[in-house]
Amino acid sequence: MVLLLVSWQVVVDGPLLGLDRSVRAAVRSSHRDHPSALLDHLGHLLSDLGNGVLAVPVLLAAGGLAARWWRRAGAGRWWLPLPVAALTAALIPLLVVPAKAAFARPGPLGDPLASGQWGWFPSGHTATATFSYGVAALLLARAAGARTARWLTAAAAVSALGVGAGLVWSSFHWLLDVVASWCLAALVLWALDRWLPRTGA
Repeated sequence: MVLLLVSWQVVVDGPLLGLDRSVRAAVRSSHRDHPSALLDHLGHLLSDLGNGVLAVPVLLAAGGLAARWWRRAGAGRWWLPLPVAALTAALIPLLVVPAKAAFARPGPLGDPLASGQWGWFPSGHTATATFSYGVAALLLARAAGARTARWLTAAAAVSALGVGAGLVWSSFHWLLDVVASWCLAALVLWALDRWLPRTGA
């Protein structure tokens, strides 16, 4: 529902985009009034957690490790995390790139899109981080103890939030670009959570 609302507002340039402008103004004011090289560096580092060069290998490695854990647990379909991880890695650009091209939203710096350039909505880095770390945690948690599962879930959530915050702080994305990717990933993670075996059996 939130994803549909945000997407509709982007299409019609609705009043909800005022939130984007307010957050952008607050970030610019913060940069101007309280300059901090440390915060700027942290913002870039957090944003980079959503880079596919880092996030996708983590996802694929987690798929391999989860398969090993599931096999040790005696799961009948112990190999399942491997194709799930691979399909998730392929699904990210299949969902995000067409959406970016369709919405063609300019970024927060206001530069018009160049010919052949994708837009900023939804955020690719946020989607990559949330999908990759979320699915990685989900696969590993199935064969982990309750405490480890909670830590994995928390780590994935913190990573996704951190990437979004870093992108907005660094003026790489509007807030709603990030929110849309969180919502998109949440839908996929919810469906996958319901489909995957509870104990890897």
